[in-house]
Amino acid sequence: MAISMYAASVPMIKALLGGLSGVLDKGAAFAATKNVDPAVLASDRLAPDMFPLWRQVQIACDMARGGVLRLAGREVPSLPDVEPSFESMKARIAETLAVVEAVPEADIAGSEDRKVVLKMRAGEMEFAGQRYLVGFVIPNLTFHCSTAYNILRHNGVEIGKRDFLGSF
Repeated sequence: MAISMYAASVPMIKALLGGLSGVLDKGAAFAATKNVDPAVLASDRLAPDMFPLWRQVQIACDMARGGVLRLAGREVPSLPDVEPSFESMKARIAETLAVVEAVPEADIAGSEDRKVVLKMRAGEMEFAGQRYLVGFVIPNLTFHCSTAYNILRHNGVEIGKRDFLGSF
């Protein structure tokens, strides 16, 4: 039995973003308990050439929202990037989940061959829907959620694999 484009995208996106929201809760609690400035934690990164925590969350949300909307054949409006904080990161996740959950399954059905064109700094990238989902959206979303998790874990936040996976 083949898996639908909706089943391959929306539940996984909801689980990863739900897990990310949960690890941010634990990061905020850690900062409060340990008297760590939350802004310092939100701005931390794993390596000098990597994005900080807040940007990892923004990219994860943008990837999830853009992925579902493009598969549904819709335009992807840009979201403003706001001052990084645990509250703003959590709000972006909640807004993203609301957008993802509002897209009916029927709008994503049959999008395996839908043409998706991304305008990138290096030029345009063109995908068929299924390749876009499995070769671009899922790996990028997972990477940025994992990196956000790893930044918090590296800083001593007591989180584990179960926190990352969220509820499924």
